[in-house]
Amino acid sequence: MYTIAQLVGGVWGAGGDGGELVVHDPADGSPVSTAPVATADEVGKAAQAARGAAAEWAATAPAARAAALHRAADAVAAATDELAAVVTAEMGKPLADARGGVEAGIGTLRQYAELAPLRGGRTLNGAGDALDFMTPQPRGVVAAITPWNDPVAVSCGLLGAALVTGNVVLYKPSERTPATGWLLARALDGALPAGVLSLLTGGPQVGAALAAQEVDVVAHVGSTATGRAIAAAAAGTGAKVLLENGGSDPLVVDAGVDPEWAAEQAALGAFANAGQICVAVERIYAHRDVAEDFVAALVRRAGALRTGPGRNPDTELGPLVDRRHRDHVHGQVAAAVAAGARVRVGGEVPDGPGAFYPATVVTDCRHDMPLVREETFGPVAPVVVVDSYEEALRCAADSPYGLAATVLTASMSHAQRAWRELPVGTVKINSVFGGAPGGAAHPRGASGQGFGYGPELLDEFTATKAVHIEAPAGGHW
Repeated sequence: MYTIAQLVGGVWGAGGDGGELVVHDPADGSPVSTAPVATADEVGKAAQAARGAAAEWAATAPAARAAALHRAADAVAAATDELAAVVTAEMGKPLADARGGVEAGIGTLRQYAELAPLRGGRTLNGAGDALDFMTPQPRGVVAAITPWNDPVAVSCGLLGAALVTGNVVLYKPSERTPATGWLLARALDGALPAGVLSLLTGGPQVGAALAAQEVDVVAHVGSTATGRAIAAAAAGTGAKVLLENGGSDPLVVDAGVDPEWAAEQAALGAFANAGQICVAVERIYAHRDVAEDFVAALVRRAGALRTGPGRNPDTELGPLVDRRHRDHVHGQVAAAVAAGARVRVGGEVPDGPGAFYPATVVTDCRHDMPLVREETFGPVAPVVVVDSYEEALRCAADSPYGLAATVLTASMSHAQRAWRELPVGTVKINSVFGGAPGGAAHPRGASGQGFGYGPELLDEFTATKAVHIEAPAGGHW
């Protein structure tokens, strides 16, 4: 079992007077890690220590910060196997997927290390005897509050972009994956000057205390409710807020597509990581012309998935993160059935240990059902049959969320309509996942605000200063 220590002001083992929390393996309930819980006073002291380290790191040359981030990426790469194993143990992700998340995080660190020194300001066309330019500067102290569902990849994105642009970071990993955050922080800290990165652990109360501090940026990836609470707290401090929060991403299955291929895409989008992905497929609008064959193929794919502990190399569908979350997922399915929906496969809580839930396909759904309207974050594919592409687009757009959407279509005009009309940050045509390196999304509505995961995230962590210089009286220096 991992025993975790906090990092504050360059000192490991600081704080933790708020007690401790224990994380259990969602596959069998065995204890995995124990973490200290920071008090509000300790969070305040950590913020104060970070403020004291901010000026020196901000003054460090961009190339030197980039070199440090490259060294940090090397350290994370050296810890890949252990990081992947602890991700699987803490939140249940199949080991190959967990390793993929670590490798994605390493790639993100290296991307930011390469890009950051190249992103400068710009000169302005002012008077001939003056100099005018705009230049980016670090914002100062960043509070990064990260989720459990892809803890290494997401944390590397936020931490890497914040650090390489000259900010110091107070890092609070999810209370469901504290050992993952601790191992990552150890790898990063060894490559950074003391005090540039701090690690605080604990539950929601620690995140709330952190969001209330006099920091310059609060970056949060997680639920919409928590994101809104963070935004409210930051309104009182003046901190900039970056939020990538909940989603209920639609998948449109147009007439004329191969139903077997469409079912393969839907299964990947709905069941990968047991549906615990921010951009998972949460609701499906299938055209009536292909709906029957599409659903039959999707049911076959769902029923064929191999369920088991994430550490088993044959596992395709691991457990949910805990039983409390499983209760939420099953509750939405049960409510839909009570309102007239039909479970075609899955939909039952299995006997035995762990937080397992089967891949579930629910048909006869209506657009107004909570299973369709709200975020489920589990391996559930609710299908709504529509009579036209226009109806599918209208339903897909009718949501408080605005994270991503996918459209499967053989029509170029329908594809063009989709990316123009869907009010989301990312539109994917004929592929539920994928995209060119460096892509960035700007979530909308209840899904958040601010760019994430692309080069633009570097800009989010800097403030632009306009500078005007002219000679003193007399016209020369």
